[in-house]
Amino acid sequence: MVMRIGTWNVNSVRVREDRLLGLLERHAPDVLALQEIKVESHAFPREGVEALGYHVTAYGQKTYNGVALLSRTPAEDVIQGFDDGEEEDPQARLLAARFGDTHVISAYFPNGGELGSDKYAYKLAWMRRLRRWLDRHADASQAWALVGDYNVAPVEADVAMPERWRDTTLTSDEVRAALTEIQAFGLVDVFRRHHPEDGLFSWWDYRKLAFPKGDGLRIDHVYGTEPLAARSIDAFIDRDERKGKQPSDHAPVFLDLE
Repeated sequence: MVMRIGTWNVNSVRVREDRLLGLLERHAPDVLALQEIKVESHAFPREGVEALGYHVTAYGQKTYNGVALLSRTPAEDVIQGFDDGEEEDPQARLLAARFGDTHVISAYFPNGGELGSDKYAYKLAWMRRLRRWLDRHADASQAWALVGDYNVAPVEADVAMPERWRDTTLTSDEVRAALTEIQAFGLVDVFRRHHPEDGLFSWWDYRKLAFPKGDGLRIDHVYGTEPLAARSIDAFIDRDERKGKQPSDHAPVFLDLE
C-alpha cells in the first residue's frame, strides 16, 4: 500500500476551491498540506472537500497566511503554531498532526521581503524558532515529514536564473544557513533523493511571463526524517497545475511512501 503526501501553496483556498477539488480527485493524496489558505479556520470551505472523503484541519487567519491539513483519516496529536511558551506568533504558519505512524507538518515559511528589513529579520527568527520546535516535538527516529512553502531555494540548481535571484530573501547565505540548521535536526530533502537533476521548479512569479519563460525556483519542499525517507518510492511536481485559468503561482509537490 502506498501513502501519498502532497503540499501546495494554494494562494487563497476560496479563489482556488475548484482547483483544489480537482487536485484531490486527480491525485487522491492521503494527506495534503496547504499553505496560504487566507481564511480563518472556521471559514475554510469544507463541504466539497469533505464530500470527497477528506477531513479538514485548518489553522488560519483573516486575509493572510494560514495552513491546513486535508486527510483521509482524522488528524491526531494536532499542534497549531509554535506552542513554545514564547511570545505568540501573530501569523498562522505552522500546523502539525499525526496520521497513523506518520507525522506531517504543514509549514509556510515567511517570504522575508527585502534583505535587511524587519520582515527579513522575522523570517530568520521564525526559522530558528522552527528548529527549536522540532527539537521539542519531533523525533528523528520516527517518520516525520516537514512539507510546505519554505520560501528558500536551497542551492543554485533550484533557481532557473541564479544571477537574477542572487542575494534575495529566497537565496541569501543567511536563509540557506538557517535551512541547513533545520535539516541538521535529522531531515533530508526527500524530493532530491528521487530527482537530483536540475531544472525542476515549483514556483513562478505571475509577472514578466515567468512561467512560459521558465524563470522558476524550487521553494516548495518535502523534507523528512530518515525513517520516512527510507519508505519513499517517488516524488514529483504537478507542473500542469500552474497552467490554465487562475492558477496559484505555486505547483503542488507530492511524495509517495511505502
